[in-house]
Amino acid sequence: MQVLLTGADDDDLGTALETLGAEVIRVEGVANRDSLDDAGLADAHTLVLTDMDDASAIPVAKEANTEIRVVAYSRDSLPEFARGQADLAIDPALLTADVVAEELVDGQVEADA
Repeated sequence: MQVLLTGADDDDLGTALETLGAEVIRVEGVANRDSLDDAGLADAHTLVLTDMDDASAIPVAKEANTEIRVVAYSRDSLPEFARGQADLAIDPALLTADVVAEELVDGQVEADA
């Protein structure tokens, strides 16, 4: 399972995903079409945004990879324009990175079965 991760990841979701066997690729700089493509958007299963300043990447990712699952993992709210396009929005204050990682990885295993 390949996961693209944007933002600072202050709650260590990337590490939790890697611990469970996911390949995590951290998107460098601003999440835009070029940086997402460079990170492997075409082959990614999930895009995780930890900074809502990167929310404009959601429609870009969905257009380029119609199968990608988009997860917002942030204490900040998703902007209105992105709410209908994100598959899941989670506040780290409500669910720890370990719990979210487990759900994301288990969901992938079940989908592939």
